[in-house]
Amino acid sequence: MTREEFRKYIRENIVILDGATGTNLMAAGMPVGVCPEEWVMEHPQVILDLQKAYVDNGTNIVYAPTFTGNRIKLLEYGLQEKINEINTTLVGLSKQAVGDRALVAADMTMTGRQLFPLGDLMFEELLEVYKEQARILDEAGADVFVVETMMSLQECRAAVLAIKEVSDLPIMVTLTYNEDGRTLFGTPPETAVVVLQSLGVDAIGVNCSTGPAEMIALVEKMAEYSTVPLIAKPNAGLPELEDGKTVYKMTPDMFADAMRGLVKAGASIVGGCCGTTPEHIRALTEAVKTMPVHKPLEHHRRVLASERKNVEIDLDGNFTVVGERINPTGKKKLQAQLREGKLDLVRQMAMEQETNGAGILDINMGMNGIDEKEMMKSVIYEVSSTVDCPLCIDSSYVEVIEEALKIYPGRALINSISLETEKMEKLLPLAAKYGAMFILLPLSDAGLPKDVEEKKQIINTIYDKALSLGMAHEDIVVDGLVATIGANPKAAIECYETIAYCKDEKKLPTICGLSNISFGLPERMYVNTAFLTMAICKGLTMAIANPSQELLMNAAFASDMLLDRPDSDIAYIERMSRLAEEKAQYETVVVKKSDNDASASNGTCAAGSKDAVFQAVLKGNKGSIIDEVKKMLSDGAKPDEIINNSLIPAINEVGELFNQKKYFLPQLIGSANTMKLAIEHLEPLLEKKDSGDDMPTLVIATVEGDIHDIGKNLVVLMLKNYGYNVIDMGKDVPCEDIVNKAIETNAAVIGLSALMTTTMMRMKDVVEICKEKGCKSKVVIGGACITQSFADEIGADGYSKDAAECVKLVERLLNS
Repeated sequence: MTREEFRKYIRENIVILDGATGTNLMAAGMPVGVCPEEWVMEHPQVILDLQKAYVDNGTNIVYAPTFTGNRIKLLEYGLQEKINEINTTLVGLSKQAVGDRALVAADMTMTGRQLFPLGDLMFEELLEVYKEQARILDEAGADVFVVETMMSLQECRAAVLAIKEVSDLPIMVTLTYNEDGRTLFGTPPETAVVVLQSLGVDAIGVNCSTGPAEMIALVEKMAEYSTVPLIAKPNAGLPELEDGKTVYKMTPDMFADAMRGLVKAGASIVGGCCGTTPEHIRALTEAVKTMPVHKPLEHHRRVLASERKNVEIDLDGNFTVVGERINPTGKKKLQAQLREGKLDLVRQMAMEQETNGAGILDINMGMNGIDEKEMMKSVIYEVSSTVDCPLCIDSSYVEVIEEALKIYPGRALINSISLETEKMEKLLPLAAKYGAMFILLPLSDAGLPKDVEEKKQIINTIYDKALSLGMAHEDIVVDGLVATIGANPKAAIECYETIAYCKDEKKLPTICGLSNISFGLPERMYVNTAFLTMAICKGLTMAIANPSQELLMNAAFASDMLLDRPDSDIAYIERMSRLAEEKAQYETVVVKKSDNDASASNGTCAAGSKDAVFQAVLKGNKGSIIDEVKKMLSDGAKPDEIINNSLIPAINEVGELFNQKKYFLPQLIGSANTMKLAIEHLEPLLEKKDSGDDMPTLVIATVEGDIHDIGKNLVVLMLKNYGYNVIDMGKDVPCEDIVNKAIETNAAVIGLSALMTTTMMRMKDVVEICKEKGCKSKVVIGGACITQSFADEIGADGYSKDAAECVKLVERLLNS
């Protein structure tokens, strides 16, 4: 089946996927802790029987058992050199099981290592890891790829880009979401759809984590943005503990009935995940076979995205400012920092522009004395983890733009693509490859167009070329090309004509850089502001500008309100209220400044210095934290004062923001790592305490059979930041070893993590061994599949849903 045939098939039919693999292998005797791929190869009849039963009961696509068949995962079992044999054999078994009655999907998933900047795995290395597995799976004869149970949008991107480089097969992607409707890394479902379908994925959806009912809202949100069919592969409800085993109690009929709700919500490719069996798939097939097939959107919505947020560009919607500040041109301080490899000012500019109303941030690293490509990559990583705004990639060099697009964990805007030969021939294919939108700049090799008619001709030529490469009408924003009014009295009028042409005739959004219009004139801000308000009235959609210019931004917000754009009145009022509060706060700080200076001279923590350290942790500013700590020390503050009065309050605030869903995993880890640097600097300076005052010892581990440790590592980091003596035993740790270490070290608390339902019962084993051996340690548990009710059932002393809550839980238990 060709890719086009596959696309037609999934658009016209309700497609039935298979059910669970892992829980059924466990039921067939697969022990905890073994490599599933190797066990299947040693017991091939189990998978042959299971997948044959799925097809007998209605499955159209089965997943080959290659889930953890990438080199990084196989390394956990010492099997990395058998990667070719493992993946080839397992695809062969699935093809043998189904014959010509169903398609075989090559199954890929996360590696378990965190990507930079949260971890040490570079994006380029991950691409190679996925390419290796994808190439083997393609050569083994798979019919389609499925990238499933993904928590990171960036890892989804890596897998998709890797597959597309080595194969022409169709690609399906499903992510797993938390109760708050976001992935572990903070990505909402609509953002995943926007980013992945722009990369050319053939179907997108959700799997694992929840039962069918909990997925309905996710699928409904995806359907609002999706131009491709949607997938839903839920568990058979939530796991429960029964006779010492985790079980899924949702019967096939209950599951099938609930799945009808997902099909109504927009899913047309459906199956089961953990706890589902061939009987669940039979009931599902019967329940949905006569239901209508959901039709995806015919046209893309015009949307840019970061990893955590969408920004829609609507021809009749609110005006959008693209922040221009992260550009070293004319900024000596920024240039100096970049030459030193420091990004403190970049972070500050990013946050200030977002706060001041920028919807998108332009990133330009064009200057002498640096490696522009490497600096662009560093800034992309830094800004992406600092703010939620999508990014606009701005460079004169094609290779710089390509590197930025490759690593950017969202959907970017390219600034810009003109009719200049090199730009059009090289950049348009890159925009298509990486799913980016682009600014169409009406310039040619001959330079500026001589009049509006030539400008229109250039616009149409680039537009037609983009569509011929498979790009969509909605991928394009046109630059109005603002000339200087001092040199051309009709510059503004000609720009307005271009804006009107694009909006009224081409139905395209427009953008412009404002500052050119007033070049060489006095009091330029008034000219810029008047030009902007008139341009907005003519239909200008976006502008590249400095969001800290209050007059300009206020005029833009007011223009939206006068044009009766959605919620613009509320936005204007909120902006004015915020500006008034900031002004009042500034005046208060100025009045109190002399008092703060006096307190600093007396050896206590000055408010200004404390705020700098506090803010560095709050914003995850690793580059400046040591300098700020040193300033406080030189002002006479004691190390323990800095920890108690600045660092701990800051990380507490981060925890609260995380709980409120205002911060997500990247910010939490960034702040925790920033605090870690400060603690490491201060620790040697602290006065040694008597042994009686030593902080308690905690033993933390991922339980036996489970090789996932992202959550566990974050818990360890947070607890260490609070001063606890933490012994990290790693992952896949035998139960007796955990308890023995706790007894040996007189640990106050044992912390246990598990991601999989097949390993969560090892937590109960630890609780029971503690009782048998008389271990007095409190046992706390957590992980994706863990609940408070499970903790109660196994007799654990506490449950926490995340690292921030774990800190509070430990403190509460130790003080009880």
